[in-house]
Amino acid sequence: MTQSPKPWVVAQYLATALFSLKPASSTSSGGKSLLVPTPFALKMALLDAAIRTEGQQVGKARFKTIRDLQIAIYLPEKAVVNNTFIKILRPHKAGPKDVNGTGLLTPMGNTIAFREYVNFGEAMSLAFQGMPTAQLAPLLLQINYLGKRGGFMQLQGEPTAYDWSTNDLRTNGYTLLTEPMTEFSVNGLLQMLDDCGPKMTFDHANIYSGKAIKLGRERILRHIVLPYRLVRSSKGYSYYERIDA
Repeated sequence: MTQSPKPWVVAQYLATALFSLKPASSTSSGGKSLLVPTPFALKMALLDAAIRTEGQQVGKARFKTIRDLQIAIYLPEKAVVNNTFIKILRPHKAGPKDVNGTGLLTPMGNTIAFREYVNFGEAMSLAFQGMPTAQLAPLLLQINYLGKRGGFMQLQGEPTAYDWSTNDLRTNGYTLLTEPMTEFSVNGLLQMLDDCGPKMTFDHANIYSGKAIKLGRERILRHIVLPYRLVRSSKGYSYYERIDA
């Protein structure tokens, strides 16, 4: 008897604020934003939801399942990236300074940083495979922001399970984010998205454990071509539209 494929659990989120998520290789004072949440960001959001709602022991027990999830995305039809410069605080390289002449030493100083913020024209759909629907769906209900803190997302309905194969997934317009790409549009947009590596453990995800995450080992990069084409741009923005096959 042929075993049916594991279901894909689909949740639709609408961005209620501007989205921003810098690539793993960017610096604190600069860097372009990715146009989509990365597998790493999504898996850490699910782990956070599991710990907040069911406790650390449950989160630790489910970490491997969350780490190995397959994730796909159905992109919004339009996306506009706003380019801007903002003032940020950064530690002084040579230690505390009296920058204002008040006699008070401060460890932080003002500097200018380049930032990008993404505005989506409609909701995005995220599909997950590899975790029982009864366990995954409650966690998806708890996700209210993705990317940089303040990038709020609102769930648009109850997560739904579909018995799709990988081909069905692509036929329905989804882009798989957790596997090497073999087919893509030559006019698409290349993004380097980080993901959890197979050697990553719960202690690596736990910021209090002291275990560092190394890029290329516990945290890996995936080269994903998104079906987005650049329609127009200027010094202040870039406008993208989805490429529909």
